[in-house]
Amino acid sequence: MPRVEMTPHLYRFFPQLKDRIITVPSGSVAGILLAINEIAPGFIDYVLNEHGALRRHVNICINDTLVIDKIKLSDHVPDDRTVYIFQSLSGG
Repeated sequence: MPRVEMTPHLYRFFPQLKDRIITVPSGSVAGILLAINEIAPGFIDYVLNEHGALRRHVNICINDTLVIDKIKLSDHVPDDRTVYIFQSLSGG
């Protein structure tokens, strides 16, 4: 099963994810996010926009590769991978 890791900032909004190893069934990135949302309701609303696409300032990587499909989130996540969810920095 893929493992999910995220920046500590997200634990402020979803404390039920803190201090636990998060593993989810393999599949698409969309499916991974749905599985996380079952553990932490509202998570999807935080990382996806009103159209179901990845928010502009949120990034998802599968191991060391950024997700390509940020609209339908169809990138496949095999069992032996780690999904990293983090907010990108902006500003100047």
